[in-house]
This record gives sequence, C-alpha cells and structure tokens, in this order.
Amino acid sequence: KDGTKVLVLFLSSLVVGICVFHVVLDEAQINFFAINHKFRKKGFGTYLMNYLIKECEKLNINKLFLEVSHTNFTAEKFYNRFDFSTVGIRKNYYQDGSDALLKEKKLPTK
Repeated sequence: KDGTKVLVLFLSSLVVGICVFHVVLDEAQINFFAINHKFRKKGFGTYLMNYLIKECEKLNINKLFLEVSHTNFTAEKFYNRFDFSTVGIRKNYYQDGSDALLKEKKLPTK
C-alpha cells in the first residue's frame, strides 16, 4: 500500500520486532508495533522505537500518532517514555469494548 512502511528487527534470522506505519504528507500513524515476548524488557523495543523516530525525522514527519488500549498499562508507559502524549480518546475502539488512547509525538522540524 502506498505510504505504508514496515520495519523488521532481526536477531540472526529470528524476527524480534515489527513496526508498521503509514505516512501521509508530514504525519505518520503507527498501525502495529510489537516485540516478540521472549525479547521484551531487553531494550529491543527501545531500539526499534528510536530507529522509527529517526526514520520519521529523515522523512520530515512532524507528528507521529498511535492508538493504545487504555487497559494496556505496559504499552502506555513504554510510549510515554518517548514523549507521546494523549491527545484524544476513541470510545469502544477495541473488540473487547475498551477505549483507545490516541497518542501523539511531535518531532523536530527542519
């Protein structure tokens, strides 16, 4: 799909992490960000997120968005470490009826 980009983090031939994001003009939406359970809490998520942010800066992205369930405290804490702030709520967004927190990170502009 045009504008969709995929980052895959490998360790040897094993997929450790994946990030799928979509670029529209000067904004990007993270549609999927996951680290293999066996490799969590070892710095791989931080590495992948830092890489994503650098790639977005190269693409002159001004804002990076994502949704995260309001019940996913681990993920929300992770995103907050990268200065994502909650800018909205999508009520009943997920199949289980939980709300999504719409989070935004502003990137430096050139």
